Order: sequence, then structure tokens, then C-alpha cells
Amino acid sequence: MTGTADGTPDHIEARFNYLAYSGEKPVHYTYEPPQGVPWSNAKHESHQIRVHNLRPAAQENLIDTAGFELLHHESSVKDFWDEDEIKRIYYLEVVALLKKATGATRVEIFDHTLRRRVPGVDENSSARTEPRQPATRVHVDQTATSGWSRLQYMLPDEAGELTKHRFAIVNVWRPIKGPILDAPLAVCDARSVTPDDLIASDLLYHDRRGEIYGVTYNPKHRWFYAPAMSRDEVLLLKCFDSQDDGTVARFAPHTAFTDPTTPPDAAPRESIELRTYLFFGPQAAD
Repeated sequence: MTGTADGTPDHIEARFNYLAYSGEKPVHYTYEPPQGVPWSNAKHESHQIRVHNLRPAAQENLIDTAGFELLHHESSVKDFWDEDEIKRIYYLEVVALLKKATGATRVEIFDHTLRRRVPGVDENSSARTEPRQPATRVHVDQTATSGWSRLQYMLPDEAGELTKHRFAIVNVWRPIKGPILDAPLAVCDARSVTPDDLIASDLLYHDRRGEIYGVTYNPKHRWFYAPAMSRDEVLLLKCFDSQDDGTVARFAPHTAFTDPTTPPDAAPRESIELRTYLFFGPQAAD
């Protein structure tokens, strides 16, 4: 293993959990399922993966080619566990950041998730409790179907007009405390993913049915991570793009993983992710 100019390794080897697809559509509950029904019927298999250091390419504009991008961004938020600060300060910061980084004319944030890893708690176990745990299965947060339907659910009165032009879903992932050494986030180059690798999976809520992609193993997948991400860095993740002409990345799989180089006394990961719609048409301007 060789290193980069900043002293971090140019790659590491780690185990990733891919979907072991049986032909049955995977189903995941977001709430306590009926008695005798599992939280999920999906099975997963572990694969050894080479994970490349993203930092040497951090100055490149990758969001529409690879489907992810690492950016420096300082926030005025003092306490990311304060919901009022998140919505009052951070939401506005992220809107401005995404407009500048992507050229979007309008940005709508539709939710956020705070995560703190609690050792010994499985994200898919029946003992789910707050805070949310890092997601350790390879996935994409939206599908070609749910990227459209989620907008209909969120902005029913505007969706018809907004979908006349390109729109996308981008997650903004950030460490709350840094540097992140425990359970870092890995992202897969969208150009190395084929449509057959993506398996639509139901996500059941009390009031609606969403859809995400589980991802099956493909040795051609190219994975990246940013070692020791700081609180002043964000990772953009493309989860959907309505432009389907082969010119832009549409879906970038991602997962938390166990870094074998993590020190045993590393602080458990704390992070926040915002899920956003980006609109590019002139009629969508704020």
C-alpha cells in the first residue's frame, strides 16, 4: 500500500455487504413489522473491496460524472444535535452550497438524518433505537421510479411544472465531529455501475411505500472514500437524476464500512445527511 501527498493511503481493502438477490423483491420496514414478519427479507453477502482514496481527485467536479464530490464547507452551526439550528441555519447554508456547486436554480430539502454509531447495535435489528446507526449495506436512496414519486408526494401542486426540466436528488453528508475514523462512508463511481446491478427494493412507512436500490456485487465497481473527513468537509452523493441520456451520473451507490486501519480507540462516528431536490429549469428559480 502506498500513500498520497497528505500521508493518507492511496487505497485500503475492506469488506462490503452487497445484496444477495434471490429474485424476490426485497422489502424493508421502517417501523415495527407485524408479528412474525422480519424487518427485511433481504439477504446480504460480504465481498472484499479495494477502496481508493478520493482526496487526490477532490478538486475535480465529479458530481455529474462519478456521482459524488468532496467539498470544503464551513458551517455556522454550533450543535448539530440541535434540530432548531439545523433547520434555521444549516438548511440555508446547504441551499447556497448546492446552488453554487451544481448550478441548480432551486433547492428543496426534504429531510435530514442524524447518525451516531452505537457499538453492538445492528441497524437492521429489531432493537432499533435512536440515534440512527450508519447504514452498512450497499444501496442507493432512490430509484428511477421513486425519484419521481417522492417529488409528487412532496410538492404535489408544483411537480407537474417542475418535472418539465431536469431535476435531481443529491444527499449532503457531513461529519458532526471529526476527523471521521470510525465507520467512514464509501461511494461507488456511477460509471462503473450497470443497470442490472441495481435492484429495486420496497421501503415501507406507516403512510406510504418508498423505493430504494439494493446493489448486487460487480467486480467492476470502483469504490472511493475520503480518509479522516473533517467537520468542515461535505460529501455530495447523487441518488437520482431525471436526465437519462447517458451524459450524467444518475445513481451512486454508497455504504458505511469498517476501515481495518481505524484505531481501536477511535470515537464512534457522528454524522448528518440532508436529502435534497435540485431543479435546473428556468421556471424553478427561487
